[in-house]
Amino acid sequence: MKELIRKLSELRGISGSEYRISDEIINQFKAVSDEVYKDNLGNVIAVKKCKKGNAPRIMIEAHMDEIGLMVRDIDENGFIGFVNIGGVDGRILPGGEVIIHGLRDVKGVIGAKPPHLQTADEAKTALKMSDMVIDTGLTSEQIREIVSVGDTITVKGDFRELLSDNVTGKSLDDRAGIAALIKTFEMISGKELNADIYAVAAVCEEVGGRGAAVAGYSIKPDIAIAIDVTHGVTPDNSKNGFELGSGVAIAKGPNLHPLVVDRLLGIAKEKDIKYTIEVEGGDTGTDAWILQVVDEGIPTALLSIPLRYMHTTVETLNIKDAEAISKLLAEFCLRIDDNMEEWLCF
Repeated sequence: MKELIRKLSELRGISGSEYRISDEIINQFKAVSDEVYKDNLGNVIAVKKCKKGNAPRIMIEAHMDEIGLMVRDIDENGFIGFVNIGGVDGRILPGGEVIIHGLRDVKGVIGAKPPHLQTADEAKTALKMSDMVIDTGLTSEQIREIVSVGDTITVKGDFRELLSDNVTGKSLDDRAGIAALIKTFEMISGKELNADIYAVAAVCEEVGGRGAAVAGYSIKPDIAIAIDVTHGVTPDNSKNGFELGSGVAIAKGPNLHPLVVDRLLGIAKEKDIKYTIEVEGGDTGTDAWILQVVDEGIPTALLSIPLRYMHTTVETLNIKDAEAISKLLAEFCLRIDDNMEEWLCF
């Protein structure tokens, strides 16, 4: 699991440009799927078919896109202005490294005004993203030959192993979820299924969940389970966060189907899979929110991996938590039976 998460984390797939990562995801799924394809929006969909006709359809989903930046302008000195794609916190950008995806990849840094030159007021205020620039070392004429307005920019972050099965890097939200889907398909390979299982690596979650909506409409699943991340415990989030290593966070709330949630909880208890309950009183901020109301409505659940420092280049999680999600998903898929409609009814 760790090496798979490493490989996926190190790839670059900003919302709207997921083609940079989709081929690798397709290759990972090919060995454990009956069919893998890409839909019109760019979602990667892997399928494991059962031997029954007109079988139930179970959709397990995670998003492959990551937040990033886009070139806004290039000034006369070659400095590049930019805007965000998705929920980028501008306060963490100064001093960071980036890769601009032009005609070829160009390395750059986001400059920061030295503290020696800052006024007292400037030292107290975060720099606005609109005032930041990227320095590539090239002149305006040189950079314009390679980079154009509208090119995407990846904020660089290296994957690192920490202690106690923890890892850190960029875009673990939600590449760890993609890894969990792939491992789930490995676990159910060669096993008897009573449902067709669809694993969806969705595009554009970070900009509104468009990929999940399209996949939901095309697959028309009987049940959908979204996989994402949730906030881990940090010094400034000790009450609302989840401990790394505490297992899968199973969400409860109006966005989630209570009987699907109960089924997942029952399996976790029976199979001794570590879990915690996440209370979601409204919008979960995930693809589960979108999937619930697709078409005529889909019974939906949400499983999350505790993650520290979300939407930074040092997102941190515990490998065991991702493994717990794969185990729970595999057991859930293997236990779909002819009585599914009965236990889905109130």
